[in-house]
Amino acid sequence: MSNRAVFLDRDGTLNEDPGYLGDPWKVKLLPFVGEVLSRLKNEFNYFLIVISNQSGIARGLISTEQVEQVNEKINTLLKEFKVSIDKFYYCPFHPDYSTTEECSCRKPSTEMVEKAVEEFDIDLSESFFIGDSSADIECGMNAGIKTILIKTGYGRETLYMLQKENKIPNFVAQNFLDAGNFIITDLNGVSA
Repeated sequence: MSNRAVFLDRDGTLNEDPGYLGDPWKVKLLPFVGEVLSRLKNEFNYFLIVISNQSGIARGLISTEQVEQVNEKINTLLKEFKVSIDKFYYCPFHPDYSTTEECSCRKPSTEMVEKAVEEFDIDLSESFFIGDSSADIECGMNAGIKTILIKTGYGRETLYMLQKENKIPNFVAQNFLDAGNFIITDLNGVSA
């Protein structure tokens, strides 16, 4: 069986997004995230991979160390559900503060997804991308992955923008439970 993954945006998808999150003590998982990730990994053998733009680093608002601490805190909170993120990839650059070359990793670019595919030998045809922004959905589409727009974070505004551009995700989820149920039903032919 080939390796499959659920690619995940971080802020606004897995955890509340207060904007440029740098304090690990402010990390709050969104409802159902722990339970759903636990099922996806432990029952259905998905790799869980975060693909995140962290332009706050380039903007000087947060440090690389703070991003790493927040990532660690997410995995600490997920331990309660007997699950962890396999790898956090993030792009620290922003076009206003960085070169075009540096920004090549920014979603909707597929560069971080490609790194994960190489590192974990992932079959994208059996994988999914869950996110709350147009960059997430476009990244998934660019990589040929089924996309799920989640209506947490910026999801509601994003849906309107994507519809105007005729870029429709494979599924629109009200919350993380909804997203997880879609994946389980879609790929495994079983109802959640």
